[in-house]
Amino acid sequence: MSEFICAIDQGTTSSRAIIFDRTGRIRGTGQKEHAQHFPQPGWVEHDAAEIWRNVREVVGIALADAEITRHDLAAVGITNQRETTVVWDRATGDPVHPAIVWQDTRTQEVVDRLADGDVNRFRERCGLPLSTYFSAPKLVWLLENVEGMRARAEAGELAFGTIDSWVLWNLTGGPDGGVHATDVTNASRTMLMSLQTCEWDASLLESFGIPAALLPEIRSSSEVYGKAASNSLLRHTPVAGMLGDQQAATFGQAAFAAGEAKNTYGTGAFLIVNTGEEVVRSEEGLLSTVAYRLGDAPPVYALEGSVAVTGSLVQWLRDNLGIISTAPEVETLARTVDSNGGCYIVPAFSGLFAPWWRPDARGVIVGLTGFIHRGHIARAALESTAYQVADVVAAANKDAEVPLRELRVDGGMAANDTLMQFQADLLDVEVVRPAVLETTALGAAFAAGLAVGFWDDLDALRALWQEERRFAPSMDAGERERLRAGWLRAVEHSFNLA
Repeated sequence: MSEFICAIDQGTTSSRAIIFDRTGRIRGTGQKEHAQHFPQPGWVEHDAAEIWRNVREVVGIALADAEITRHDLAAVGITNQRETTVVWDRATGDPVHPAIVWQDTRTQEVVDRLADGDVNRFRERCGLPLSTYFSAPKLVWLLENVEGMRARAEAGELAFGTIDSWVLWNLTGGPDGGVHATDVTNASRTMLMSLQTCEWDASLLESFGIPAALLPEIRSSSEVYGKAASNSLLRHTPVAGMLGDQQAATFGQAAFAAGEAKNTYGTGAFLIVNTGEEVVRSEEGLLSTVAYRLGDAPPVYALEGSVAVTGSLVQWLRDNLGIISTAPEVETLARTVDSNGGCYIVPAFSGLFAPWWRPDARGVIVGLTGFIHRGHIARAALESTAYQVADVVAAANKDAEVPLRELRVDGGMAANDTLMQFQADLLDVEVVRPAVLETTALGAAFAAGLAVGFWDDLDALRALWQEERRFAPSMDAGERERLRAGWLRAVEHSFNLA
């Protein structure tokens, strides 16, 4: 009897495979980093072929770690870094250009040209402002800058996808019959899907000048898309769930009801608030997006606050400044001081995302005095994550009818007790950390398991969620307001620097 689900979690910096049992416990893992390429300032690229090689490798590692084989798996789920854009040759399976990563800002000229003074011109249809963040401007850039690509795209020789599509296509056979599909959550991040119909929007395709022949089929987040190819390590295993990483984390947090929310702390930070079957239009700089769709059921929508740089700031302290040698050291160093000493870091490496949407912003460190040392810098780096999350929570509270009452958290940085306590203090609400922090992979496993009957329904999934620790706010209101005012002044200093 198949007692396990495999989740493939293809992220911005690494690929992982995690094996879950029926109780939602982790039984085996595999992980491998891939190279980050920065060929020009503002450009961020990945080698999609390297990513696929790593995915295959980590699946093998996870199966070995769990001491099982493919015969023990009921299904495979996929979750992925969103917006990152890959175009490949349907006949050979070779990418025609390096993948353009969600953080990449090379498309600012494309965005400015399409916006023509109004970055919200497509927002009513797709829920998103024009930004370098999303897939459509990246695809336009490729069509305009890769020789011969437009003609080949119009002839149907090429395929476009976000990373979920790339992994699914390869996993189910690649050039030999691979399934070219995406799910509604990933499609909702391209700027090309109608939020109302959950189909590709012909008027958006025309506005962007993107041939429909490039696009994958849009499917639900929980259904059997196909089976792993016969030459795959997962041979004949149903591939049955796909969700963009932040939606997957929301699903893994069992935030199935309107008003429930989670925040993921990874390379960036991402707040998602479930809005039920209603598309809520933000007046405060948040994104309207799809949370999930289960088979033929109506789609469930969400508001999202996307923060570009959180965990990657810690990586920057490690790799570029040498202030720490490993990421966990940032908490140890931050604890050597009892405050930021008046120092704030605004990590606008790629501009500022929600709620500001300022592509002209650049990173700044403000409030430096002779008193400031490594400990203050480390603390300011951690605190910058909490401040940015507070910005998007404040926006969500203005958009929502009911303010946030608690925040469920996940992702690598959620293990940092110092950060979680400061986040609770800054928000003045309880921050709740689950027993399983790998909620992104768990969400993909949940979606796949539902599709094949491994779990019965959402109530069964809700029963599996367990709390590990709750952080209660303890900061007085005056201190909270003083710190927040200092942060907002620092944010203003980051504007108009690009």
